[in-house]
Amino acid sequence: MTAANLPQDKYKAVWLIFFILGLGTLLPWNFFMTATMYFTSRLVTAEERMLQVNNTGNLTVVIPKNYLESKFNNFMTLCAMVPLLIFSCLNSVLHQRVPQKVRIMGSLAVILLLFLVTAVLVKISILPLSFFVLTMITIVCINSFGAILQGSLFGLAGLLPASYTAPIMSGQGLAGTFAAFAMICAIASGSALQDSAFGYFITACAVILIAIGSYIALPKMEFFLFYLNKDSSPSTSSNDGETKLDLLKKAEHTNGADNKAVISLTDDLQPQVSVVAILKKIWVLAFSVCFAFTVTIGTFPAVTADVKSTAAGDSAWRNYFIPVSCFLLFNLCDWAGRSLTAICLWPGSDSLLLPIMVVARVVFVPLFMLCNVQPRENLPVLFGHDAWYIIFMILFAFSNGYLASLCMCFGPKKVAPHEAETTGAIMAFFLSLGLALGATVSFLFRALV
Repeated sequence: MTAANLPQDKYKAVWLIFFILGLGTLLPWNFFMTATMYFTSRLVTAEERMLQVNNTGNLTVVIPKNYLESKFNNFMTLCAMVPLLIFSCLNSVLHQRVPQKVRIMGSLAVILLLFLVTAVLVKISILPLSFFVLTMITIVCINSFGAILQGSLFGLAGLLPASYTAPIMSGQGLAGTFAAFAMICAIASGSALQDSAFGYFITACAVILIAIGSYIALPKMEFFLFYLNKDSSPSTSSNDGETKLDLLKKAEHTNGADNKAVISLTDDLQPQVSVVAILKKIWVLAFSVCFAFTVTIGTFPAVTADVKSTAAGDSAWRNYFIPVSCFLLFNLCDWAGRSLTAICLWPGSDSLLLPIMVVARVVFVPLFMLCNVQPRENLPVLFGHDAWYIIFMILFAFSNGYLASLCMCFGPKKVAPHEAETTGAIMAFFLSLGLALGATVSFLFRALV
């Protein structure tokens, strides 16, 4: 098959499917985090709620949060990041032992079931401690299977041209934008916490169902099948047009005495993959994506969400400043950066400029610290006006989306074709490692302000 006759991605159907799968990977968890206020409200005991009602008109009485309320975010971060990191690592090492279809479909099915249970719990009264335990178990399971799903998708995209990692990253970026927009709509409508949370969880279930349907349709695409079945043996050039199926069909037309050749052929199509050898080829890109997310999660939202508007006064902007300028603006610009890699892949995978640009993003840490973060104890405020914060946020978010997506696109293309799927899973592990490290250093960054 010549280059001119290679299968085409008609109507960009495969690109769109990977976009939907990327959306389905993160949208449920983004909605889960958006409903944090709902979860903490369910941890208030009946006695505490009665005390709050009795003191509604007394502004001098401040009802302290109980232990479960005050520590919910800490436990949520711990229960999310630890299994995310562990299962990303396991998936990158053991993914060849479990069929790809089982990993992806199984993960989507389990996450769907968990969100259905979470939606049902909204309507059921349950003791705060029991609710807390169930919620933490749910968080552990969602992130465990989410790690397997994410690693498997990046591994699968690694088998296709480099531009097909971009739709996964873009879909994940849209997930954050969608969740932030939903939060703003909930604030504007004045909806009750339980009603908003129920809407979040049902929407997440609908998106997961769409993702499942999209994945079922994927094997029917000629373009996808060509790259999936493309000969991945080390001895074959990456631009060789023949596929495994083509070779096997040729073998089937030989006489019965050549059956051993067929067996030998299929054996040769399963070359050994060395994780250590892959790491030697992609360590710069792996470090870059890890460092990018460490800086991002270390700053957002631990530092950025505590910035107070100096221009709002008593206007409505005071209530919308963080939801719009922090969460919505970050996710929009991050999504734009991720989506740009679908048409532009600069600088190249071997350019030193890429890791230099990634490391240079560390400048955003002090810049946000010197904004009007409140309360603060150590640093002065140098960028008090809202405009400075918004400018920093646009550059911060766009650079995160673009540079991280570049690294994820280039990783599988730095190795031999038969190593691409494993490389995609390894890059997903380093992405998760960056998230975990970022969550850890966020406590330090906030304490320094």
